[in-house]
Amino acid sequence: MYQLTRASLREAVSLLSEKDALLKRLYECYGVPPLWQRTQSFDTLVHIILEQKVSLASAHAVMQRVRTLCPGMRPEAFLQLDEHSLRTAGISQRKLSYCRSIALGMVRQELKLTALRSMTNQQVIDFLTSVRGIGPWTAGVYLMMALRRTDAWASGDRALVVSYAESSESDAIPSYTEFDLRAERWRPYRGAAARLLWHAYLQRRNRSA
Repeated sequence: MYQLTRASLREAVSLLSEKDALLKRLYECYGVPPLWQRTQSFDTLVHIILEQKVSLASAHAVMQRVRTLCPGMRPEAFLQLDEHSLRTAGISQRKLSYCRSIALGMVRQELKLTALRSMTNQQVIDFLTSVRGIGPWTAGVYLMMALRRTDAWASGDRALVVSYAESSESDAIPSYTEFDLRAERWRPYRGAAARLLWHAYLQRRNRSA
């Protein structure tokens, strides 16, 4: 499967800017976005779960405390941690249940992350979303960040639709379904287009991911 590298990301962004005026403006204004690569691991899945519907800074702070409690972030060790310690670290009850579900699936060998490498994007999404706590957005972010698939897409991402509305100078933020349809024109480089939009979103707010 095709993976994004720093070199191929630069190439993909350049190609997109030749075909799409909006992305061209972002490229010219903010440059090539970061690759934002993450490991193919339990750690990454937990981090993405923690990022659901909260700020990146908040999720990062909680993740750092969880890593302190569970050095190495092994699913077996995570399952041994008591609920009070994890709740005190900042994990909500619902997200804790999701993380434990993922850890249990990995311990039981039902969730083998190495097997995802040979799957198509849709197969990865179907497989991951069969695990409790992993929805299309979480699966899409894992595809983008950990597997670095060229055409991966994070459906349902709030920052993406907001950045698109800001970039197009529109007062109306598109629905996730509508935006997914608009993003079809960025195939087979939706992963690069998403990074451009995320980068613009953060730069406008003087933030980094």
